[in-house]
Amino acid sequence: MLKQKTLKDSFSLSGKGLHTGLDLTVTFNPAPDNHGYKIQRIDLEGQPLVDAIADNVTETTRGTVLSKNGVKVSTIEHGMAALYALGINNCLIQVNGPEFPILDGSAQYYVKGIERVGTVEQNAVKDFYIIKSKIEFRDEETGSSIVVLPDENFSLNVLVSYDSTIIHNQFATLEDMAKFKDEVAASRTFVFVHEIEPLLQAGLIKGGDLDNAIVIYEREMEQDAYDKLADVMGVPHMDAKQLGYINHKPLVWPNECARHKLLDVIGDLALIGKPIKGCIIATRPGHTINNKFARQMRKEIRLHEIQAPTYDCNREPIMDVNYIRELLPPLPNATGGQSD
Repeated sequence: MLKQKTLKDSFSLSGKGLHTGLDLTVTFNPAPDNHGYKIQRIDLEGQPLVDAIADNVTETTRGTVLSKNGVKVSTIEHGMAALYALGINNCLIQVNGPEFPILDGSAQYYVKGIERVGTVEQNAVKDFYIIKSKIEFRDEETGSSIVVLPDENFSLNVLVSYDSTIIHNQFATLEDMAKFKDEVAASRTFVFVHEIEPLLQAGLIKGGDLDNAIVIYEREMEQDAYDKLADVMGVPHMDAKQLGYINHKPLVWPNECARHKLLDVIGDLALIGKPIKGCIIATRPGHTINNKFARQMRKEIRLHEIQAPTYDCNREPIMDVNYIRELLPPLPNATGGQSD
């Protein structure tokens, strides 16, 4: 039986927050058996803890925000995805501000930190939730859906679709979580140019730049408006007629955006509270439907707290009826003696 895992040692990562622009440090620490994921705001009085579970998610506009008793922490999904994908069950995460640093917009530095300190097997058994039948969640307004089907392992298939000539339909899949490091972790978050101004007006992405996000320019703007937006973003003026990707670094993969959406799904489903075995098919996923689905999964788990063991009728039995009969004590006969 697989055992739970935690970190061998602590590691820290520092950088600016995507939405606040603050200089932040997050530290991942070992934690005891059955601890789960907990996040501690060490910058606040009393250093309050927030359980990293789907029920504590309060905002999903441009990232996953946890909140408990007025204590918030946001942009957690990339770090959570790394923990989940690398099989870490128990971790105490300490952060000195209201969000995790965005780093390069991916999960690769979290993965490198985990690999640098290593992991250790614990005493408690890893408790998987095994999907026994199809579970589906749909959002009719957005056309988003997440379906999970029975499977012996955990796998993900993600389809993204946008009304854009630059990125229309993209597909990404992860059949083996051991490949997360090489096939998913380096995929960066992305944003469309037409979304930037509304996000800035909402007080978000104060720390966003071309070092931590892929920017997609897919709808032509007037040159003056494009120049003003470039000034806000701190980038050189560009030709407003030239549509495409705006980045300092080239795409890691042609379908990097779909891979990042897959990364986000893993990070949000890490908040279910236990690893699952099943095949997930996510169509046009986002943090909102990811969280709704994770909450539904938590309800399913509570309804089936004790799962029946998986039975394969084709396997050779450990004991047959004759062997069981030999183990049983002889029954008394009608005269009070022992029967053969």
